[in-house]
Formats: sequence, C-alpha cells, structure tokens
Amino acid sequence: MSTFASSPLARTLWYILKRTVQALVVIILIAIALFLVFYMLPANPAQLSCGKPCTPEQLQRVSAFMGTDQPWYAQLGAYMLGIFTGRTFGSGASAVVCSAPCLGYSFRLSTPVTTLIAQRFPVTASIAIGAAVLWMLVGVSTGVLAAVKRGTWVDRLLNALSSIGISSPSYLIGLLAIIVFAIELPLFPSSGYVAFSTNPLEWLQHMLLPWLVLALLNAAGYTRITRAQMVTELEQDYIRTARSKGVPERRIIGVHALRNALLPVMTLFGLDLGALLGGAVLTEKVFSMQGLGMLLLDSVTNLDLQVLVGSTLFAAALVIIANLIVDICYSLLDPRVTLGH
Repeated sequence: MSTFASSPLARTLWYILKRTVQALVVIILIAIALFLVFYMLPANPAQLSCGKPCTPEQLQRVSAFMGTDQPWYAQLGAYMLGIFTGRTFGSGASAVVCSAPCLGYSFRLSTPVTTLIAQRFPVTASIAIGAAVLWMLVGVSTGVLAAVKRGTWVDRLLNALSSIGISSPSYLIGLLAIIVFAIELPLFPSSGYVAFSTNPLEWLQHMLLPWLVLALLNAAGYTRITRAQMVTELEQDYIRTARSKGVPERRIIGVHALRNALLPVMTLFGLDLGALLGGAVLTEKVFSMQGLGMLLLDSVTNLDLQVLVGSTLFAAALVIIANLIVDICYSLLDPRVTLGH
C-alpha cells in the first residue's frame, strides 16, 4: 500500500482529486459572490416583474412568489440549495418548478435559466470549439516555424503578421470579413445560425467565417508564445545532447522541444477556450448569432437579474473547468508538477 501511495500514478490521482475539489470550492464561492453582488443592487427583481401599474399589494404578492421578500441570507441559501436540489417558486396551482441544477428562473421569459443556457450553448460552443482548433493549429505551427527559421525572412514575416493580428480589433475584422466574403464575394452567409442536427452543411457554411475571424485574431498571440517557448527550449542542454547523439532534427523539434514548449501554451488555450465558451459577445453580435454572449447582453439590457447571475456563473464555471482540465493535462504531460501536492 505504501509503495502505491508513493508511486507516480498515486500522486497524479491525488493531484487530480485535490484540484477537482478546489475547483468545486471556487465555483461555490463565485456563486455566492455573484448572488451578493447582483441581488444586493438597488434594482428590485419583483418591481421589474410586477409591471405597470404595480400596486403595493401586487408588489407584495410578486415578491412573495419570487422569494425576494425574504432576508438576503435566506435568499442566498435558497439559491445555493436550488443549484443542487432544484427550486419551486410560489405554491399551489401557480407554482413554478425549476429543476436541478437551477441557476435561477427568468420571470420575464417564463423559462428556467438552465433551459435558456442549454438552448444558447450549442451556438457558442460551435463558434468557440471550431475557432479554437483552428487558432491552435495555425498558431502553434507558425510559432514552431518562426522558431526554426529564427532570424530569417520567414521569421520576420510571421512576426509582422502576428503584430497585425494582435493589434486588430475583432469587431472591425468581423465587419470587414462580412463585407468582403459575404457581400462582395458571396462565399459565406453573412449572419444567422443553422443547427448541426438540422443541416450539417449549412451549419458549416455559417460557422466558417466566424471561425476564420476568431482564428486570425487569436492565432497571432499563440504564434508569438510558441515561438518564444520553442526558442528557449531549442537552446537547452538536453537538445544539444540529443543532437550530439544523432537524433533526427524533426524528432528533436516535434517531440522533445515542442512537448515542453506546449505546456504554457496549453494553459493559455484552456483559459481562452473557457472564456469563449462562456459567451463570444462580439462575434455573436457581429454575425447575429443567438448564443450565450447575446443572452448575457440581453439580460443586462432588460435587467433580468436571474439570467444575468445564472449565465455569469455558468461562464465562470466554464473557465474554472477549462483550467482544471489544463492542470490535469499538465500533470499527465509533466509528472513533476504533482510533486509536493
């Protein structure tokens, strides 16, 4: 038993378990903080749902139905409990049931927040995952090429292109892409979304332009980071040792150097993907796609606090989960990170 406990596998499993528990604790703390921040605002959710005219008696009934007539700590307890067990608003025939995980209920839309997120998430996920794969492939490939060709015209050209990509505003690039590739050269649809289950080909046609825009903008940063990491790795002693032993240059670059250079790149990739999955606001706005970003924007415009809290919590949880996955991949690629945990 003691041998297993000190083995690399045991350390890795313990590290994964510890990081998972830490991630859950952070999500719970964020949920509490979001509730306190948004629900302690001067805006009264019951007043917003009561409509006009709203008499004091009507406001009292709406407050009792929504549960906002309770002290803040009772509301917080009900909200947190609802995430794990579900929640019921009101009583009798008019009661509204919000099944677990209940992230709130939009009385303006008469829909649980979880349902709204489930309806919008496929749109955002389609944008984020496709773009992330493209920018990771392009960014890492060009970064490795720039490092291998360091000091040459290839390196200088890629560095110039990455500077343009980093400094370009996403909103402007999106509009220019629509003008050029959807209006002047009608190669792609200019807006809208078609579900993959409805028509895979049309889904791909609607996704390609947002993917290319996001990939162009994000790949620039990954090119620079990958190049810097590869240059550092190629100057290490173990690389010189491998070359002196006659290891093929392709294996040195593609296996030895790239494996270590990818560790910080993966950290950034996980955070960027998690943040984008939480809502690609500008991209969805430019290409008129109703994803999580537009849901969050609409909730701010309409002061729908339930949707605002629930969608923000979901976005934060995605970033934390993405960071957890990166840490797990980190531990598998480099077991040294589990030492001391």
